[in-house]
Amino acid sequence: MRSRFTVLAAAAASALSLTVGASVVTTASAVPAPASSSTGSYIVVLEEGATARTVAALHAERFGLDPGHVYSSALQGYSAAMPAATAALVETLPGVAWVQRDTPVTTTAQATPAGIDRVDADLSPTAAINGADQRVNVDVAVIDTGVDLDHPDLNVNTAGAENCTLFGLGSADDDHGHGSHVAGTIGALDNTTGVVGVAPGARIWPVKVLSALGSGLNSDVICGIDYVAAHADEIEVANMSLGGGGEDDGDCGATNDDAMHAAICDATAAGVTFVVAAGNDAADASASTPAAYDEVITVSALADFNGQPGGGAASTCRADEDDTFASFSNYGADVDLIAPGVCIDSTSMQGGYATLSGTSMAAPHVAGGAALYAATNPSATPTQVRAALIGSGTTAWNDSDDPDSTQEKLLNVASY
Repeated sequence: MRSRFTVLAAAAASALSLTVGASVVTTASAVPAPASSSTGSYIVVLEEGATARTVAALHAERFGLDPGHVYSSALQGYSAAMPAATAALVETLPGVAWVQRDTPVTTTAQATPAGIDRVDADLSPTAAINGADQRVNVDVAVIDTGVDLDHPDLNVNTAGAENCTLFGLGSADDDHGHGSHVAGTIGALDNTTGVVGVAPGARIWPVKVLSALGSGLNSDVICGIDYVAAHADEIEVANMSLGGGGEDDGDCGATNDDAMHAAICDATAAGVTFVVAAGNDAADASASTPAAYDEVITVSALADFNGQPGGGAASTCRADEDDTFASFSNYGADVDLIAPGVCIDSTSMQGGYATLSGTSMAAPHVAGGAALYAATNPSATPTQVRAALIGSGTTAWNDSDDPDSTQEKLLNVASY
């Protein structure tokens, strides 16, 4: 049977923000203004059919302007410094649609997402989060919808990008947003803009196995795992925030008729630590693969709105209770760790940022933690990485909403 896999973000709880940085626009030189007028930078937008270069030259000659930018593709118009009285006069001329005052635009300051704060990545000596863009020397594969290949807040290994969809036709660029979001939680740059990841600057290997609709086939996912296994001498960690139906069919080495499990077994044996999402069905993770496999680190989702234990913070993008088990998260004996997965801010496609919820968002926190550990323990096996992450986890969260009887450890990377 060919299984269909989907991303594990709670779609109903997502909110897209698409915040994009820009630079401050400098004003052009101008003829000194009369003493009674204030001079500023203005943008003159022309009516359809006007030719910007011609009109800008005419206005420059008539009013003594020195045009800065001349726009001729996205719109027809120009920018220039002029007295306010001149701007008002220009706006009345034939062919001028409007004149607006120029305003400064700056890049957004870097924010530390609540999830990064909650797992204490800001205390990790390896992460060294201080805005200085010191990159963690580790490689992480994101087996997902692809990754924004030129996102300014990600360290993407474009040479290592792989597209397993449509028989490898096209690039591994993200046309959905999910994979880019996952990548940012793992390793968004510590560069004073946007957001920061658990392992800032980790080299991200985009492995596209899901389509623009956020879905794909088992064969595509296996292609991605196969690619990671082929590069196991370079890739330390792989994140799989995806899932489909199925169950654990036995230990590695058994004849189990499960190609994805066999592929993960081989890739793990080659040294790659796999971190996967538990699933968003509010059900036992034993009925979802790859979450049910023993060889992976399976992650459930915590609702955390302020990055601090104790609860009481107001919910933001969805109505979960602060510091409790997320209402949508899968649970059960196959879950190894819990990490923040509700209203998570991270990178998205087209250079933007987004807020998403799901065990898809919880898993990359742990993948980032695995990356930090691997960076300082390069000879550690996947079994040792898993044991270290669980061993350093805490129970400082309210498990009253957890449907099973076992409180999984909350990821904590302060000591890495």
